[in-house]
Amino acid sequence: MTTTTLVCLPFAGAGASFFRPWQRVAGERLTILPLQLPGRERRIDEDPYTDARTATDGLLDDLRGALAADPALPRGIALFGHSLGAVLAYELAHRLAAEPGDTELVRLFVSGSPHPAEQRTRRATGLPDDAFLAQVNEFAGYTHEALDDPEMRELILPTLRADVEMHESYEPSTGLALPAPLTVLRGDHDALVSRDEAAAWAKVAGAGFRSVELPGGHMYLTESAAELLDVVAADVR
Repeated sequence: MTTTTLVCLPFAGAGASFFRPWQRVAGERLTILPLQLPGRERRIDEDPYTDARTATDGLLDDLRGALAADPALPRGIALFGHSLGAVLAYELAHRLAAEPGDTELVRLFVSGSPHPAEQRTRRATGLPDDAFLAQVNEFAGYTHEALDDPEMRELILPTLRADVEMHESYEPSTGLALPAPLTVLRGDHDALVSRDEAAAWAKVAGAGFRSVELPGGHMYLTESAAELLDVVAADVR
């Protein structure tokens, strides 16, 4: 029986539904709990966040609500985030670690992201639509098929722009070392985040650090969920 809830935070433009198939893959090793940011899926009518600290406040409230609503959820909490989700998970990890309560921050998993204090030199915020999408696609090495449909593109674009603005304007809220073990993951052919940039997360690790590469590019997790969850299950065990 699992003793760990893996709280999953999305990359730019993604929703909680991306992570729901992970429960079948994880089996009884982990309980998968995706958190939903506003501006997408069931929260499509809400304004998306453009500031990471405001987003962290909202995510912490959402997590509290999910735990209160389901007493059966394991109180050992691991956090996973990819790209934008990685910095949100990092901020949420610090908030959880500082909070009294019945939860325990077991481990933080960050994926496809440089050290949180590093910012990209090339930016997409403020570009016209076509140039913005081209830049985002180049960053990610991945294009969501919904963006090929004009109506879906019109629906998705404001949220994607807000997510990218939030990521590109992000600055860490603290310089304190994280009081929980940290695993950093990247695709071994990631052209956006180098091995050294990923390994630099060790600078904020205060309670254990491991670096793992899995086959694929920046969006390796779209095809390597099983391998990724093997790493997570092993590291929280």
